[in-house]
Amino acid sequence: MTDQTSEPARFEGTKSYIATDDLKVAVNAAVTLRRPLLVKGEPGTGKTVLAHEIAQAIDAPLIEWNVKSTTKAQQGLYEYDAVARLRDGQLGDERVHDIANYIKKGKLWEAFTSEQLPVLLIDEIDKADIEFPNDLLQELDRMSFDVYETHERIEAKERPIVVITSNNEKELPDAFLRRCFFHYIKFPDTETMREIIEVHFPGIQKSLVTKAMEIFYEIRDVPGLKKKPSTSELLDWLKLLLNEDMPLEVLQDANPNAAIPPLHGALLKNEQDVMMFERLAFMARRQS
Repeated sequence: MTDQTSEPARFEGTKSYIATDDLKVAVNAAVTLRRPLLVKGEPGTGKTVLAHEIAQAIDAPLIEWNVKSTTKAQQGLYEYDAVARLRDGQLGDERVHDIANYIKKGKLWEAFTSEQLPVLLIDEIDKADIEFPNDLLQELDRMSFDVYETHERIEAKERPIVVITSNNEKELPDAFLRRCFFHYIKFPDTETMREIIEVHFPGIQKSLVTKAMEIFYEIRDVPGLKKKPSTSELLDWLKLLLNEDMPLEVLQDANPNAAIPPLHGALLKNEQDVMMFERLAFMARRQS
């Protein structure tokens, strides 16, 4: 692997992605150090989208590795299909004489051999087995690995920009964390949220945004809520309100019977939270 790395443009956010100053610092630090950027935060705070926006901002190809509970680290390197080779051998297929025909390249292989400096997204790493991050340590450190079946070594031409996301479902090993640059995406404050909304709905009525955000943050502050609504759910709700041409008076209605906001299915995503708000509405009616 070459020691020289090209210096991509600095990340300053994009027209469609509002990046806070501390997030910009984290991204540019990880790019400079060429350490994986480990991003944590509530679901819906834009962790996955961040990798897409970094790739767009620096004009780099994006390689996505979506991790599942069954994903193994080896799949990121390559997979050897011995069963297919055996079957082709029984059928007398000429392909069987070249074992490379049965090697499937993984996402790390793609990133290491990319002609252009890529952004590699390892999405939701905490979904996999606890050994998954440890199994990637050597490859992420050395930026190389061996393909034993073909006796070749795959080496990165240049260290790719690696973005790793986690929803904190599992604790990640200390040895893995030491090799990453870490950033926690805080939930947007009201000022940042207004900027995000303006990006998605240019020129939207300010009074509608103010009232919708008031209701949204009040819902998030309700104690015992099983799933707090996220930024993406607020944007979905606003889209529905605009599509239904919902009168502002409906949101401003202080009637206790309207404790559950209109089109609440965009914000409340399980029956326990809906029932909680129904009970709150019932209690408000009794008190009135």
